[in-house]
Amino acid sequence: MTGILYVVATPIGNLDDISTRAIHVLSQVTRIAAEDTRHSARLLQHLGINTPLVSVHDHNEAGQVQRLIAQLVAGEDLALISDAGTPLISDPGYRLVAAAHQANIKVVPVVGACAAIAALSAAGLPSDRFSFEGFLAAKASQRQTQLKALANESRTLIFYEAPHRILECVQDMAAIFGADRRVVLARELTKTFETIKQMTLAELCEFVESDTNQQRGEIVLVVEGAPEDSGLMAQQELDALLLKLLKHLPVKATAQLAAELTGHKKNALYDRALELQKESL
Repeated sequence: MTGILYVVATPIGNLDDISTRAIHVLSQVTRIAAEDTRHSARLLQHLGINTPLVSVHDHNEAGQVQRLIAQLVAGEDLALISDAGTPLISDPGYRLVAAAHQANIKVVPVVGACAAIAALSAAGLPSDRFSFEGFLAAKASQRQTQLKALANESRTLIFYEAPHRILECVQDMAAIFGADRRVVLARELTKTFETIKQMTLAELCEFVESDTNQQRGEIVLVVEGAPEDSGLMAQQELDALLLKLLKHLPVKATAQLAAELTGHKKNALYDRALELQKESL
């Protein structure tokens, strides 16, 4: 029989958040695929677990996959962990899990901590509909383009951000989303200096700029979605723009140019331009 690939969540800070099931699985598998073996070795030492570790990270995952799949096919049980939290959530592991499914290997999640969900649960913002966006682009121009595409998104938005970019990021958000949009800074979750604060984006800019401690550690931003009616207004404006462009350009070129001008997704603009073109015939 083939082995099982366990996708195991580990603590994001407080080591007491490890589950009894996770400890059992990590103790029983043949080996553990870890993002950083040195980092994970400290966790295993704390738990008294001696299971061998193998390194699987962004730079070597493609080369490791076939070897790990061969071990699973041979009957070995493996566990996949990241440095902290749930694997694959802005962490390596996608290629291995996808390959396991392709090889008809059973994949079992061992649930636990996830910074995005922990932040959302404590944010006090609507949680019935949300979009996890992970890390924004490091370059300012690319980050601003991504934020413009999300400006009219009505779902609550969840971002991860690096501490050295947090001030620039929230300043861009204030400029693009609006200074009065509510946001929650969730920093160093479950750790000694945990910070969870809800305020406006303008207030967050001032808070982060005036207190350099807020520019350290692991950071999650939970941003209030745009008002529902802003999407309708934006759609009317988009329709007007598309109709003007359609007078001079074919549908494909109209969608391309409109996407560049507005930050909206080209495929959606293409479909809408087709509808408008048919309605005008």
